[in-house]
Formats: sequence, C-alpha cells, structure tokens
Amino acid sequence: MLITFSDFTSIPVFWLQIAIAAIWVLLILVIAGVVNRFADKPEIVRKIVHIGTGNVILIAWWLNIPASVGIIASILASAITLLSYRLPILPGINSVGRQSLGTFFYSVSFGILVAWFWYLQQPQYAALGILIMTWGDGLAALIGQRFGKHKYKVFGTEKSLEGSLTMMLVSYLVSSLILVGTQGNSWQTWAISLLVAVIATALEAVSFLGIDNLTVPLGSAALAFFLSQLVLSY
Repeated sequence: MLITFSDFTSIPVFWLQIAIAAIWVLLILVIAGVVNRFADKPEIVRKIVHIGTGNVILIAWWLNIPASVGIIASILASAITLLSYRLPILPGINSVGRQSLGTFFYSVSFGILVAWFWYLQQPQYAALGILIMTWGDGLAALIGQRFGKHKYKVFGTEKSLEGSLTMMLVSYLVSSLILVGTQGNSWQTWAISLLVAVIATALEAVSFLGIDNLTVPLGSAALAFFLSQLVLSY
C-alpha cells in the first residue's frame, strides 16, 4: 500500500513528536547493541548510549515535546536501570553488581530538569545541563582513559588532568553555544559559560558511585539559570 504525505499529516502532532524522539533513542540503542555484539569494549558501548541518548533533549526542545512525556520517560528509564543492576536487562550498559548508580542518576536528572525548566518555559537550561553531562562527562571519561597521564585522586576516585581539561573545554563550548544562541553575545554570557564550565568540572571531579550524572547536570543548569536571571535583571 502506498503511503502518502497526507497519511503523516493526519497523525496528531503529539504522537509524531514522541515517534521522532523514540526513533532517535532506538537508533542509539541499536548502534550500541551492534558494537556490544562485535566488539569487546563495554566502556565504548556505555559512552555511545550516554552521549547518544542525551541528545534527545535537543529533539524535545526543538519539537516542544510536553514535559509530561519527558517525566514519564525518566520514571520508566529509572525503574528499568534500577532493575538492570540486578538483572541482565541492559548488558553492555550496566554490569550486574557494578558499583555505580550512574545510569540511574542519568535518568533521574533528565526528568528533574525537564520538569523544572519546561515549567518555567526555559528549556534551554535543561538542554545545557543534560548536554554538559552527556558530552562533557562522556568525552572526559574517554579522553582520560585513553590519554590520561597525569592522575589525581578525589575521595578515592582516580581522575586525570587530561580528562578534567576535556570536561572543562566541552562544558564551556556547550554553555557558550546555548547561552549565546538564546541570550545574545555579551561578555556576561561568556563569563557565565566559563563559570558553569569550572563548576561542572569540579562536580565531575568529586563524583563517586556515578553521582556526577546527577550533580553535574543539575548544578550546571541551576548555576546558568540563576546567573542569567541575575544578569538579565539589571
């Protein structure tokens, strides 16, 4: 049967929005599954999912997907990830018995930021927090593991200066692109982006048990929001 454009226009916008976001997440999971199947690199698999799925926040922002959808998705994902720490539901993403709640915190932070900033009609801050977590933290881990030569420890967790520098640079880039794009080009915007990058890097450095997947996005988004409100009020 021939499918025409009118068939799609007859579908409610709400369901099209959900379908687009779901297709993106499914694509990332398929890619991660293929990598997990043919390559014995579990950390790469985790970062594909970590970085890839985080970008769905841009789709949600672009399509103005209702906050309720993001919150429900966050609750479901949080429940599944909690189960996956005991059952092999997400092989390659969570290892059974792995001493980290990072994937759970990842899901929780998504729901909190969507609920918070969709309500305020300021979705750019939710995107900022999520993308700093996905790109900054994700690339920091990969660069640190591959090229990290200068190690240091915080609360018993080993980090590298190379990884932390990557975190800061990526966080600054993400913050700058979003804030300049939504607030305009000013020295205050660049200064806020720099401070957000520094704090995000510090939060990532003092993480343990994967809690940075909660503290980094929430801390980055909150700081960017409050500083921006302070600047814009003058």
